[in-house]
Amino acid sequence: MTDSEVRRRTGGRSARVRRAVLDATLEVLADNGFDQLSIGAVAVRAGVHESSIYRRWKTRERLIFDAMMEHSRENLPVPDTGSLRTDLITFNRSMVAIVDSPLGTVLGRAMASAGDSPELAESRAEFWRIRLDGARVMLDRAMARGELEAAPDPWLVLETLTAPIHFRKLLTREPISEDYAERVVDLVLNGLLSAPGERKSE
Repeated sequence: MTDSEVRRRTGGRSARVRRAVLDATLEVLADNGFDQLSIGAVAVRAGVHESSIYRRWKTRERLIFDAMMEHSRENLPVPDTGSLRTDLITFNRSMVAIVDSPLGTVLGRAMASAGDSPELAESRAEFWRIRLDGARVMLDRAMARGELEAAPDPWLVLETLTAPIHFRKLLTREPISEDYAERVVDLVLNGLLSAPGERKSE
């Protein structure tokens, strides 16, 4: 067996272990909640040794962050439809699908009720920084296409898009329909298109 074959096999196993651990983390989080999640429980669910997890993830918080980030990447990609409105609607509908799923419900409530340790605060901030980058990409593309002339605050846009969805899910517990997600987008777009920078060009 050549060195390259050994590396391919090792890399393949490493990827499988990582996938198994991240999937197990989400499952244990859904079953036990944030505060009760332990590396030992994840190791048992994934069928690996605890030492294998600690070699890759030094802390429990880092493991949870990576699992949630992977879940977000797979289920909330940044759309590129050629239209800002359609991009935002697609993004918001994907967000609704995530938060309205059984796993999304547990994850949202777990994060809302989790403590504020320095490790968790750092992971939470990094999670939203990455999501903010996605919102910025959609807005930058819209500006390049000439749909927007002003440079909006991407953080404010992301907050305004997603806050109503989380408000309904976590507080009022009202149903979240695709139509609701679309109406939120139109409300945000009305604000963007009537911003001072836009009015100057009229």
